[in-house]
Amino acid sequence: MDWSKWFSMDWSQVGGIALSAIGIYFGLILFTRLMGLRSFSKLSSHDFAMTVGIGSILASTVLSKSPSLLQGLVAMVMLFLLQAMVSLIRRKVKPLKNLIDNEPVVLMAHGDYYWDNIKQASLSKSDLHQVLRKNGIKSKSEIFAVIMETTGDISVIKQNHTATDRALFDDIRDCEYLLNPTQNK
Repeated sequence: MDWSKWFSMDWSQVGGIALSAIGIYFGLILFTRLMGLRSFSKLSSHDFAMTVGIGSILASTVLSKSPSLLQGLVAMVMLFLLQAMVSLIRRKVKPLKNLIDNEPVVLMAHGDYYWDNIKQASLSKSDLHQVLRKNGIKSKSEIFAVIMETTGDISVIKQNHTATDRALFDDIRDCEYLLNPTQNK
């Protein structure tokens, strides 16, 4: 194996990589400023796709001759425009929102496990316990809700004595378990 190829590069490549990196970097800043910070949020599956797509375009544009800087910038513009269109459609057309986005789901409510939802989320009991410990939970009796959000993040909401605002939970699958603790699992 010729190890010298792993560390060789001519100076024209260094200059090309540097110029591409500068151009794509400032293009990314410009597009993010024009389209807003939502571009890199991780609120839904299409946000995740946007982040992965932009990362891929950045890497390939900076490190190879093809795509060119202009091609990389055009591809980024297209991804930003697609994300803006999908975001608009999601807000306006409810059935498409349900098709595009994951649905938040109750994993635990009032200290009770919801095994069907946990299994569907591909989690184990130890995964869930790790999340609870990271959130300072020492006893299941402290738990109002554990919810897997649309992003895959897990929210842990502790019990307290304030009234529950139903509107905060209406979009969650099996929210009735949160709002009516006597409901069967």
